[in-house]
Amino acid sequence: MAEAATGFLEQLKSCMVWSWTYLWTVWFFFMLFLVYILRVPLKINDNLSTVSMFLNTLTPKFYVALTGTSSLISGLILIFEWWYFRKYGTSFIEQVSVSHLRPLLGGVDNSPPSNSNTSNGDADSSRQSVSECKVWRNPLNLFRGAEYNRYTWVTGREPLTYYDMNLSAQDHQTFFTCDTDHMRPADAIMQKAWRERNPQARISAAHEALELNECATAFILLAEEEATTIVEAEKLFKQALKAGEGCYRRSQQLQHHGAQYEAQHRRDTNVLVYIKRRLAMCARKLGRTREAVKMMRDLMKEFPLLSMFNIHENLLEALLELQAYADVQAVLAKYDDISLPKSATICYTAALLKARAVSDKFSPEAASRRGLSTAEMNAVEAIHRAVEFNPHVPKWTNR
Repeated sequence: MAEAATGFLEQLKSCMVWSWTYLWTVWFFFMLFLVYILRVPLKINDNLSTVSMFLNTLTPKFYVALTGTSSLISGLILIFEWWYFRKYGTSFIEQVSVSHLRPLLGGVDNSPPSNSNTSNGDADSSRQSVSECKVWRNPLNLFRGAEYNRYTWVTGREPLTYYDMNLSAQDHQTFFTCDTDHMRPADAIMQKAWRERNPQARISAAHEALELNECATAFILLAEEEATTIVEAEKLFKQALKAGEGCYRRSQQLQHHGAQYEAQHRRDTNVLVYIKRRLAMCARKLGRTREAVKMMRDLMKEFPLLSMFNIHENLLEALLELQAYADVQAVLAKYDDISLPKSATICYTAALLKARAVSDKFSPEAASRRGLSTAEMNAVEAIHRAVEFNPHVPKWTNR
């Protein structure tokens, strides 16, 4: 009965959409007919001749002034967009269109779920009908086996959402696979493993790939998901590093022999950078922070163009732990730029440094009498920018 009602509603909606299309057509022709009938009372011909006479009398100065005015308005809009993006890390026009215009145009589906006992296929389709949820890559992400699973064991709750899992699956397929994987049995198995949703199936596939040869991506999956401690993860990443360096050297020699070899070398480069970054994170988590900083700096010098892993954010985290604020400021001066996408790490680190610079001499009583200084205003604006970018960080840090 419910399915029949749903089908009837869908047919009714399609009929309404179809009828509206033709109603607009009828309305358009009706307006044309009305204008034709009223052309004499409204003196349309006289008005058109007056307008044409006015346009003919315009001099080139008018068009120069019109062009200059439009350029001035466009420049003001561009300057405002630049200022707004610099302050809040997002486009004002994009924010208004997504937040205000999109709901008016029917871009958000607010209909409640019809039945709580839906199947997995229905749940997936309902997720797709929900408005887009923007999830940012997290370069400070924890290890799924050694840290996220520990949270699940203690609290009984899943720390990762559907969007987190979906984004990480997309990243794994982008970074760790290429078109030539089907030519190597172990890589073909891992290509299927990264698409697998079941964790145990992914781990079993990684062990199956390792039975064929020393596969770097298989070691990565086991270090991320099967290792229960950071020490175990570091051991597996060291094995992955040994295998990844060999693949990288071989593909580096063949990268200019064709598009397939170039794609394979790009994949091997991503694998090698990922392994070294995770090894540096393991060192920091195990208390070897200075060693982690050196590894990250060396990695950024060796692969300066690979910014998609956001290694500088891991470096900021380690430098803050060492209280090396001058080095943190130097990293921020390079990456806190208008041309680069903002992140919570950059915004909150910049706010921390600006607030720290004025905290020693700041007094609420003195500020109420004389007002805020330029440095204090900059600190307040940086804090506002960070909270605007991600308001959940202060709530999380106060737990």
